Amino acid sequence: MEIFKRLPRHIGIIPDGNRRWAQRQGMEKQDGYTYGIDPGFQLYERCMELGIEEMTFYGFTQDNTKRPKEQTTAFQKACVDAVEGLAHRDAELLVIGNTKSPLFPKELIPYTKPVKFGKGSMRVNFLVNYGWNWDLTEGLKNSNVYSRQELLKNIASSEVSRIDLIIRWGGRRRLSGFLPIQSIYADFFVVEDYWPDFELQHLYKALEWYQKQDITLGG
Repeated sequence: MEIFKRLPRHIGIIPDGNRRWAQRQGMEKQDGYTYGIDPGFQLYERCMELGIEEMTFYGFTQDNTKRPKEQTTAFQKACVDAVEGLAHRDAELLVIGNTKSPLFPKELIPYTKPVKFGKGSMRVNFLVNYGWNWDLTEGLKNSNVYSRQELLKNIASSEVSRIDLIIRWGGRRRLSGFLPIQSIYADFFVVEDYWPDFELQHLYKALEWYQKQDITLGG
């Protein structure tokens, strides 16, 4: 078992590369999303064993819904399958996204408030039909814009804590709107391999790299 002296309390996951992986396998782009479900469970289970307290998975964004219908349908189903699969494990689940949109999977509405399964040892958040603009706009609508504390308390993702480490698969070096408030001081590690090719070594390399980072939070 890998031993790390310092672990991030909260890890953000951007599981990119599903469509490119599918094309490389000779499949249609939308076929890749199905192969991205099991890696998420493998990652969750290993992080549980390591004692990670919170994880946030990027499901799909409001911008992603501009893609062709067959792709939209496929990643919606993949998100539902992932969330419902995790609901039978040990976690405190929360789904965050614009439920007022018809593109938000109705099956996930019960999870838009924290729901505990098993011991609820790890907090697991899924961003589904999420948009950074939508997230922050909710805060502006519901708070005094002159009060920073009120704004942060009222953003749609206010129940998600600050992120220590973000790991992105697929080689892209961008946040793609991933929780801008919580990510402001996060360290960012990129895995070149596509998400369906997930290996535990990807996680270990990210955590080894994290050991060497100077965590100052701007101080």
